[in-house]
Amino acid sequence: MKSKLILAAIALPLIAVAIAFATTGVFTPPPLQGSHNVLPDAERIHLTRAVGPESLAFDPSGGGPYTGVADGRILKWDGGDWVEFAVTSSQREGCSAPFNPAMEHICGRPLGLRFHPKTGNLYIADAYIGLQVVGPKGGIASPLVTEVEGQHLRFTNDMDIDEEKDVIYFSDTSTEFYRREFIPSILNVDKTGKLMKYNISSKEVTVLLRGLAFANGVALSKDRSFVLVVETATRRILRFWLEGPNAGKHDIFGEVPGFPDNIRRNSEGEFWVALHSKTALVAKCLSSYSWLGRTLLKLPLTFKHLHYVLVGGKPHAIAIKLSNEGKVLQVLEDVEGKTLRFLSEVEERDGKLWIGSVLVPYIGIYTLRK
Repeated sequence: MKSKLILAAIALPLIAVAIAFATTGVFTPPPLQGSHNVLPDAERIHLTRAVGPESLAFDPSGGGPYTGVADGRILKWDGGDWVEFAVTSSQREGCSAPFNPAMEHICGRPLGLRFHPKTGNLYIADAYIGLQVVGPKGGIASPLVTEVEGQHLRFTNDMDIDEEKDVIYFSDTSTEFYRREFIPSILNVDKTGKLMKYNISSKEVTVLLRGLAFANGVALSKDRSFVLVVETATRRILRFWLEGPNAGKHDIFGEVPGFPDNIRRNSEGEFWVALHSKTALVAKCLSSYSWLGRTLLKLPLTFKHLHYVLVGGKPHAIAIKLSNEGKVLQVLEDVEGKTLRFLSEVEERDGKLWIGSVLVPYIGIYTLRK
């Protein structure tokens, strides 16, 4: 106990110095080899009185995109404006502010979105309310899974759908921290996340993986032989085998140079990974050693200061394309954060990347170069 107090006493001034350096840009993440700084060329579609389009989805007829925002609504882009499509909570009193984390548990906070290709139903991972569904005409979403093994879902995050087997693979980031506490979750090196399977017909939930460090994005392989789940705090992507000789086992599919958020498969069976930020040495240490992170949390720092330390003090954007085997195929960036920053999802569709972010009031569209 005494040695930990001594370490903490030494660490506090060192961390304070590191914060000062980080926020001035000295400890920014290193450049990535083979990266293309092309995302400043992306277009923006601004939201109307809304923030945080974390996930993007297109309906079976190609309409959209649809996105969930910080006040609990699901919005649809109709080609000229954003219109309200659905809400994740029927309680809308006090939910008019575009960004109010203190009300998220009341208003809802939709994260991952997926349409069922056959039914047209929209499935929603609401961070506070759980796994939900709303019909093709929208409205108020209905709850499907609110607790697992007698424990309330505290931070439901993302999902993917196997329409052939009629099951949903979804993640719960933590049993200890809410979404609005995502930075303390990382700094405490919380490893209570899960990957689960929900059977739409039987309504049965099966836990596939436990002990995940910030379980996040979920994506099924094109041949449905495995499902991927992002482990944000460790900067890894795990592969859980559904079929074949390794069925029921998991391994590391890939590692990325930053904090990954959602992962989405394209029509070729490749995967786009959105990174909230690249990571420098300071962020790697803080997300690896819980005592160091907890020490930082004891300092009188705002959310903005803590966030700046983790992202290296400089907003930027990075998207990575991986092969079906986990090999890096392409790295796209907005190094200076001129147009895009803090990416949460990259959806490839018809030669374009549709890009979301959990913190900004717009989505991005980047046309891929042939």
